Amino acid sequence: MRKLILSMFMSLDGYVEGPGGEFAPPPWSDDVAQKWSGWAMESGGHILYGRVNFEFNKGFWTSAEAAGMPQTEEMNRLPKSVMSRTQSGDLGWNGQAAGDLAAEVARLKALPGKDILSFGGAGLAHSLIAADLPDEYRLMITPQLLGGGKRLFPEGVRRELKLVESHVLDVGSVIVRYARA
Repeated sequence: MRKLILSMFMSLDGYVEGPGGEFAPPPWSDDVAQKWSGWAMESGGHILYGRVNFEFNKGFWTSAEAAGMPQTEEMNRLPKSVMSRTQSGDLGWNGQAAGDLAAEVARLKALPGKDILSFGGAGLAHSLIAADLPDEYRLMITPQLLGGGKRLFPEGVRRELKLVESHVLDVGSVIVRYARA
């Protein structure tokens, strides 16, 4: 059965969005591209997005700026489910709107293929975590303190996890991957 892997950037103080809704990506390098994006392209067979994050990524990965990046072809090819209360049907960029989160995750897990990756945003991440749907958490902890915003883990959530792997990157960020204990 496929796994759902929640994969997000997170500041050292635990935020996935800053006070103004901005996210804090790490400085980029070949090391980051290989260990973060390269891993995702090798491991992922489907992407689960929130609507706002889908629109942002659709705009980027179909732009001239992304045209020369090694992950562009794969990002544009992968099928995507977009959790939305307001949209339905085909959203372009291989994206299909879906409304019931638990039902969509169950449907995707039952399909053959590589794992399901969710890159958020924060609202979708909170919903996934609250429903105990992620099988793994793959986080890039960036050397930043955002001081406020939206935390990855909602208050009151408790889980026992085990470390699967970790990588220190040349830009000072750390990738950690945890699975259910």
